Amino acid sequence: MTNNKKSLYCVIMAGGAGTRFWPESRQSKPKQFLDICDTGKSFLRMTYERFAPMVPTENFLVVTNARYKELVLEHIPEINANQILCEPIGRNTAPCICYAAFHLRKVAPDAMMIVTPADHLIVNEAEFHSIVEDTIEFATENKALMTIGLTPSRPETGYGYIQKSDNSPISRVKCFTEKPSLEVAQTFIECGEFLWNAGIFIWRADSIIKAFEKHLPEHYALFAAIEDKIGTEQEVAAIEQVYTECKSISIDYGIMEKADNVYVHNSDFGWSDVGTWGSVHQLSRKDRYANALSHEGCFTYDTRNSLVSVPKGKGAVINGLRDYIVVDTEDVLMICPRSEEQSIRKYIDDVRFAKGEEHI
Repeated sequence: MTNNKKSLYCVIMAGGAGTRFWPESRQSKPKQFLDICDTGKSFLRMTYERFAPMVPTENFLVVTNARYKELVLEHIPEINANQILCEPIGRNTAPCICYAAFHLRKVAPDAMMIVTPADHLIVNEAEFHSIVEDTIEFATENKALMTIGLTPSRPETGYGYIQKSDNSPISRVKCFTEKPSLEVAQTFIECGEFLWNAGIFIWRADSIIKAFEKHLPEHYALFAAIEDKIGTEQEVAAIEQVYTECKSISIDYGIMEKADNVYVHNSDFGWSDVGTWGSVHQLSRKDRYANALSHEGCFTYDTRNSLVSVPKGKGAVINGLRDYIVVDTEDVLMICPRSEEQSIRKYIDDVRFAKGEEHI
């Protein structure tokens, strides 16, 4: 690797609530701590292991909600408690990244940051490592804000898109587009200029801090004001105050769409954000009737294109379903058409209204 490994840091964003995977994902144990794809490891564990060959153990940072600190240590026992940055409340990706960047500026002024979600799936990790190394080299030489884009294989409406300026492996970004309609997504595919946004970023800590100062000055000012308290006993109270005043905004909207030094590496290493039960069905091994079944104890009759997830050791008999999602947990059973998956947030609200937080 061309970059000094000692100055390379990996920031894992692990604060999400994972509501789209309810009832499997709960407030007490959201998606990033689950093995939804039946790999034998949680998403967070897989993310750590993906970057461990590239980044020293002591150079990992995990940004998460304060309530998940012990869970993070359980899933990544190799790191220390001081490598976990605790957010009092979720404020989207920009404040999360700003916090991590200011932390790194204090402990490693020349830090190069890899910023990654905790809950994505990558198939070809050797190719991924090669792409990351190329991206680090470009970011180092050009003080660029780098993101990684994937060649799209279908008009996916659940992903963000990045428009590249040319067909070079690394090109300047024209624009970002969030989750388009199917018609627009099809146009993107036909156009050939658009990539899926993997939500993985690479930049120097000082470069992203300068970008915050220019494009999100309020966020910059809030964190700069407490920089001397980071790493001290006053940090928790200071961060709580910052997050009460901090606007919730994504790094894409807040900085990447505005900055003029944003580049994308065009890639193809087998990626999914595994963002919905539908994507789990798509990624899973299926029987001859296109059913994705969680284990051999599921018996289906006259059932097609469905996903059935029940706890190991529990039998399930399913008859007569077409394009359904069936998720059974210890205390909640959800059965809904795949076409209605976007209603899961409504289901959660209704259950919360009737039963409080007991099943959320």
